[in-house]
Amino acid sequence: MKERYAILVIDMLNDFINGKLRLDGVEDIVQNIQKLLSSARQRNIPVIYCNDAHDIKDRELKIWGEHAIKGTSGAQVIKQLKPMSKDYVIAKNTYSAFFNTMLKELLQSFYKGRGANSLIVTGIHTDICVKHTVYDAFLNGYNITVAEDGVKALPLVDEPVLKYMKEKYGIKIQKIKDILQQIL
Repeated sequence: MKERYAILVIDMLNDFINGKLRLDGVEDIVQNIQKLLSSARQRNIPVIYCNDAHDIKDRELKIWGEHAIKGTSGAQVIKQLKPMSKDYVIAKNTYSAFFNTMLKELLQSFYKGRGANSLIVTGIHTDICVKHTVYDAFLNGYNITVAEDGVKALPLVDEPVLKYMKEKYGIKIQKIKDILQQIL
């Protein structure tokens, strides 16, 4: 089967990178994601930003406190990864970018209606939003690659979560340089 790729960028937002729920060392993945997005755009591979955009009543806020509130600067993509005019933005209010969004329909609209069948996932909080999005992608039958050096979680969390997703969802885990060779 011919791969029809789409790139998902999960929650690379001010509140997660520079603000309230900041992770140390997240700067390390930003340059890697920039390289991936640049290459994808050159090859007309769709880039989709899947961004938390919460209402003050969202359940998740009871756990994590206020973050990425719709319309605030904290809910904006960091300037280093700012979406381009041809990119897509999906607002989400749960961990998964598929739940109660139009992501599946958007993915199906690509490639002259044949749809993307292979997702390359990057972003923040590997153990939460990335994992839940990957699970829903698995349930929807996508081939999934998680960019090992394009995701980030709390220290000592990335490796076990990536191993879990590989074992339970059959995903590929690759470094961005290897992904770039694959999509060339």
